Amino acid sequence: MQKWHQIFQRNTGLNPYVWVVFYILPFYFIFRSSSTYQIVIGILLIVVFFICYVLSFVSKGWLVYFWTSVQILISVTMSLLFGYVYFSLFLAFFIGNIKNKIGFFTLYSVHLVTTIMTINYGFISKTPWFMTQLPFVIISVVAVILLPVTTYNRNKNDKLQNQLEDANKKISEMVKLEERQRIARDLHDTLGQKLSLIGLKSDLASKLITKDPSRAQAEIDDVRQTARTALKEVREMVTQMRGTRLEDEIFRIKQILKAAQIEFTLNGSTEFNNVSLMNENVLSMCLKEAVNNIVKHSNATACSISFESSRSGITVTVQDNGIGIPSDAVYNRGNGLRGMWERLDFVNGSMEIKSDQGTILVIKVPFVLKQLEEGAEK
Repeated sequence: MQKWHQIFQRNTGLNPYVWVVFYILPFYFIFRSSSTYQIVIGILLIVVFFICYVLSFVSKGWLVYFWTSVQILISVTMSLLFGYVYFSLFLAFFIGNIKNKIGFFTLYSVHLVTTIMTINYGFISKTPWFMTQLPFVIISVVAVILLPVTTYNRNKNDKLQNQLEDANKKISEMVKLEERQRIARDLHDTLGQKLSLIGLKSDLASKLITKDPSRAQAEIDDVRQTARTALKEVREMVTQMRGTRLEDEIFRIKQILKAAQIEFTLNGSTEFNNVSLMNENVLSMCLKEAVNNIVKHSNATACSISFESSRSGITVTVQDNGIGIPSDAVYNRGNGLRGMWERLDFVNGSMEIKSDQGTILVIKVPFVLKQLEEGAEK
């Protein structure tokens, strides 16, 4: 369990080291001083600040607060002695990566108050260095106000997004496990008793076939009837086993696009009375693959899905405003397109791809043919 004082956001990449490049700038302010004593102090302050800045990123617990406090003191000193206020930007970036809410607001408040007080003192005392770099000082104050909050919120949103993805994966696994258990129970309840009865009657018929042929024939007839009944119940059970429904898939699509910050528009209804469960499942799988491609590859900001029903079947149009699909990807049927074509071909469906200021997928799935329904009932 994470403790309250473990506040540092470790996933910062190379950002803290990129800032080190800007350490050359304070030397310009320091060497403008005519006093060798001040130059030596300034160089020592820069070195100490650099060491504390690195230690802040690698330390844990109360040491993070300690090293940050030392940096704040050095920043104030550099501002008053040499007019170098830009150490406050380093601190603003680091404080934004604090994970703990109390720790973040405490350091943010202290840093903001000390920075504003230092700058006000410089203006009141009419320090020439402050007056000559007034625009940059104002920009620094704005950055000290906004940068920590922006960085903190971004890290928080990233953490929540990762938690949401983990929760969705766990829910998906739990749903799969529950579905497997349900299918196992249904198969056991449907076939277990009847298969046992078929086995018993078959043994009895084999024993009576020479002693009492007429009774053996009756037992065989019962076996045949029991097998037909079991087959009928299995067909009914398979028919009732629903795959991915359009309504459920649209709900998941809304969640995925919202997480990806893609605007979603739904046109038409997802309820169709005369579509088979197999065709609906195929259509749902194709929509899932299409939306995954939009999220991963399109760089789109908006996506729309439209449903249209005709006498022959269903037409679904998926459109986005992204970069489109390269012609070689369409020709090679990459990005999951091959799987979509294979699923649609299995149910006599079709798909058309247009790539013009985005991508348009037109998916057509027919309704179940009457002759297939009649054949399934026989």
